[in-house]
Amino acid sequence: MKVRGPHKAARRGAWGPRRSSSSSFGSRTFGRKSLGRHAPTDSPSAAAARRRPPLPLATAARRFDSLRPPARSLHAHSSVIAKEFVHGKFRGCSSGGEEGDDHAESCYIPEGPCLYRCRLNLPELSILSGTFKKKKDAEQDAAEMALQKLGIHPLMHNPDVHDAGEELASRITYLFSNEFLASQHPLSGHFKAALIREGDLYGAVNVSVIAVYDGKISALCKLIDPKVESNPCLVISFVLRAAATLPTLITATEGQLWIRRQNPYPPEVIEPLLVEQSSILGSVCVQALLIPSSLNEDIKPVTLNVSSSAYYLDVIAQKLGLLDASKILVSRPMGKASSETRLYFVASDLQFVEPSSDLNGKKPDIFEGSMNTRASYLAGQEVYGGAILASIGFTWKSKDLFHEDVFLKLYYRMLIYKTPSGPYKLSRESTTAAELPVVFTIKSNWRGTFPREILCTFCRQHRLSEPVFTISRYPVKALSDLSGSQKKLKVTELAEDTGHTNENAANHGDDETVESVSNFRCEVKVLSKLQDLLLQCSPKDSYRKETDCIQNASLKVLSWLSSYFQDFNMPLEKLNSLADEINIKFNPQHLFKEFKFCSTMYLNQQRTIKANNCVDVPQATGEHENYLLRIEGPESGICPSNGFLACICYSACLVTEVGHTKELIESSHEFEFEMGARAVNPHVETAVAQMSVGQSAFFLVDLPSQELILAAANDSARALSLINSNMCRLEFCITLLKVTEPLEDRMEQALFSPPLSKQRVEYAVEHIKKSGATTLVDFGCGSGSLLESLLDYPTSLRKIVGVDLSLKSLSRAAKVLHSKLSRSCDADLPCRGIQSATLYDGSIIVFDSRMCGFDIATCLEVIEHMEEDQASLFGDLKSDPSSQEEAVEGKGQLESCRFRNHDHKFEWTREQFGSWARNLASRHNYGIEFSGVGGSADREPGFASQIALFKRLPQRGERIEDEEPVRHYNVIWEWSRCETSESFD
Repeated sequence: MKVRGPHKAARRGAWGPRRSSSSSFGSRTFGRKSLGRHAPTDSPSAAAARRRPPLPLATAARRFDSLRPPARSLHAHSSVIAKEFVHGKFRGCSSGGEEGDDHAESCYIPEGPCLYRCRLNLPELSILSGTFKKKKDAEQDAAEMALQKLGIHPLMHNPDVHDAGEELASRITYLFSNEFLASQHPLSGHFKAALIREGDLYGAVNVSVIAVYDGKISALCKLIDPKVESNPCLVISFVLRAAATLPTLITATEGQLWIRRQNPYPPEVIEPLLVEQSSILGSVCVQALLIPSSLNEDIKPVTLNVSSSAYYLDVIAQKLGLLDASKILVSRPMGKASSETRLYFVASDLQFVEPSSDLNGKKPDIFEGSMNTRASYLAGQEVYGGAILASIGFTWKSKDLFHEDVFLKLYYRMLIYKTPSGPYKLSRESTTAAELPVVFTIKSNWRGTFPREILCTFCRQHRLSEPVFTISRYPVKALSDLSGSQKKLKVTELAEDTGHTNENAANHGDDETVESVSNFRCEVKVLSKLQDLLLQCSPKDSYRKETDCIQNASLKVLSWLSSYFQDFNMPLEKLNSLADEINIKFNPQHLFKEFKFCSTMYLNQQRTIKANNCVDVPQATGEHENYLLRIEGPESGICPSNGFLACICYSACLVTEVGHTKELIESSHEFEFEMGARAVNPHVETAVAQMSVGQSAFFLVDLPSQELILAAANDSARALSLINSNMCRLEFCITLLKVTEPLEDRMEQALFSPPLSKQRVEYAVEHIKKSGATTLVDFGCGSGSLLESLLDYPTSLRKIVGVDLSLKSLSRAAKVLHSKLSRSCDADLPCRGIQSATLYDGSIIVFDSRMCGFDIATCLEVIEHMEEDQASLFGDLKSDPSSQEEAVEGKGQLESCRFRNHDHKFEWTREQFGSWARNLASRHNYGIEFSGVGGSADREPGFASQIALFKRLPQRGERIEDEEPVRHYNVIWEWSRCETSESFD
């Protein structure tokens, strides 16, 4: 016999055990397999269920509009809906077995893979499913076949409020039956523990426990009133009402939040259980946290001493100042679905006000200022007064009381986990160094949890519906005959809206077999549990792989949510502006409502959880009061650039300015990230960009958000004490272990020797050496590879200038150039002739009069990284009518829709590049010559990298008068031989 585990839905406690045998799926049904064996056959509820006629097929769906999922996600979940509908409507047994076995038991066939079929027995017919590798797929197939034959649409046959009320009473009846007490349901552990209570509390079960531990009860209450999602305490009200309809079975006391069985359990039921209980229960000591309602009070550790004769809820109640647990409320589990970490707090009258009440949305004066904002944020519901955070309770199939210690570090990690970037930080085990990247380049470069999973986790943490992903596929074609400003791949028409949602959307992409001329776009919708639309992201970017469009769309949503979480006081206009930049539309009313506990907590504490370090990224000049960088070790020449994977070893320590105390907060022996993707603290990336392999860097920065520090510290209490008592800063110590070139660079190295990047620089150097030019400006100089190479050869150059937008690249270039030029006092060095060098922070599409008059302007590996509207402005550079030359390089598009670098915005064919360059030369009175590297012009496919050499033609008119100086560039670094010589004198 091969025993299979319980169904996933049952492990989540979705419905619990079933009471009759007219319909079910497989030997395990939808509940626990163990409970199925103990299901009552002659209980009053079961008998009533058998006597009750089947629900009519045309049940009125009064709550249909608010309960049914939108049509866009129906096809993704229709099988699940079918299975749940059949199970809830007919409640009985079916038999499932491996292929070739029609018995109720699942028999193992040693030859070949296990295949399953499901036989579904209904009062009117019997259905046999197709053959599947998974049991759940067979069950779903049988349910869909049954509904099709019965002519039933599940979404149109939801039970009404009256039916749900009857089901709720029936469920409570079963919970207090003899059979349930002997089951292995977590709730049965509370029923057993209630039997060891003394006096008036004997057998009394807390209603809150019933509400949160039984998924069937919760689901029925949602049918009665969907607002249960936003106010879980309403479940308690519905349970008490249902219990009041069972006076012969249940005893409830007005004003108390507990109920008990009217007639005692029979001795033959209780005695074996008490013997079993006494043999397994022992005294336990559990560490928990007390969260005061006042933000002025610190969170304190408490110890729960639970003896073998005590109910752990009574122990928690005493810590909260109560005599017993009759008024204790229990939150839903926090963190992972399997977690038993919950909040325990005292009930208040306000929490049981129904949404229809006149008090809805108002707080009586007695509760003003008493809300526990920290606990409310964690629980996702209103909490008043003190609360205890503990990990203790009864679990499935375990007779022992589960318990784990909860320390301060866990509390702060839970706070971080609820932020948009938190799951990523924690998946990387780095809260001070790691940041959620701003772009998803390629799957192999991503480290940590993927954006889609982070977004799903974020929605679960805030009790939202699963995000809906809708995929659209577009045919595209490259335009081969363009003039003037070249265009990107153009969308011709919408071919198909695949409509993939949720799980289905993520299962494509890696195995994508669609033609290379098809691109994908992904739309993301985030909805509340009541299906209110919070936000919708509809990016215009398209991707060759389906998984790439899903991940990038998810990342845009997370990025925008991170901006909101960083500043809950952000004006609505700014929030709208940020949303428009990334094609997001949101409903402010619904958004603010769902995140009201988040904003309340952080605004009351007057700080925000920041996704980035609180200090601005330093400039490249090296003198900053908040960023003191020191790099040690010999230069190896192996340096990271954008797109490279850098692997570092780092440690982050709290350093006090008084007493010079140092406390280790976080460290990692190997931490890998992609350069240029903002995947790390900006200070860390700035330092790494200036390092070579083997070097170490040390720097101090201001403290980030306190939660990030305390979530990382092993001793959170000591770290908090240091933060509160002294002026502290964060010290990073980093060693660059290795760098890995991007995949496209590694492919170039395998195909071309030397690599194309080196061939391009060598081509430019050779041409410059022959030109006799004395001044040169390199637009898009990056880390200074061309300028550095020029210093290794004797040339006629006297002045060199570099321009780039990246401060990190300019920092690297400044360091290398300064090192070489400072040694050039030696007359034997080839760069002896260089008299001055300057690096500017600026853009090639912005005019600066200081760039006029240069003999040569170079621009290598730049235009393909520009947006198409920027590329159209690329050649609009003003210059004196002297003899000038410009060398411009562009990459050919060897294969339609396949860019050779993840950062390329477009790639040209030879015809496109030639048309653009000739038009540019004609407009600005230049002659043009074409060449290239990597391949040959005489053989297909031609040069891998195309180069256009522009040369100024003789001036045809009068000399243009000098214009007013225009200075838009910022000087980042300057070097002069005169100043250097004086310093040596």
